[in-house]
Amino acid sequence: MKRTRSYSRVTKQALSILGKQIKAGRLERGLTAVELSERAGISRKTLRGIENGQSGSEIGIVFEVAALVGVRLFETDDRTLAIQNARLDEKLTLLPKSVRHSKPEFDDDF
Repeated sequence: MKRTRSYSRVTKQALSILGKQIKAGRLERGLTAVELSERAGISRKTLRGIENGQSGSEIGIVFEVAALVGVRLFETDDRTLAIQNARLDEKLTLLPKSVRHSKPEFDDDF
């Protein structure tokens, strides 16, 4: 049995907006759903789910479909994205590799 997951209202709205942007991009380029799904290497059902804002698709597939129809996920050029990526790599280098909460010490001295 498939487990259902609940998402926040903000997440649902973001998925809906991205799906609509993808559908608008497809229609502006004069692509049928079949043509775009073939170009992306996905089923028509998967594309329909993406365009309807459903949450089941892999993020890489959604990003690829968005790129194919010209939806810019980040409002910057390639050079700026590379700089931003490098800065985040530097920041992650300075942050701890993982987070572990210390176990509370119990005072058992009565």
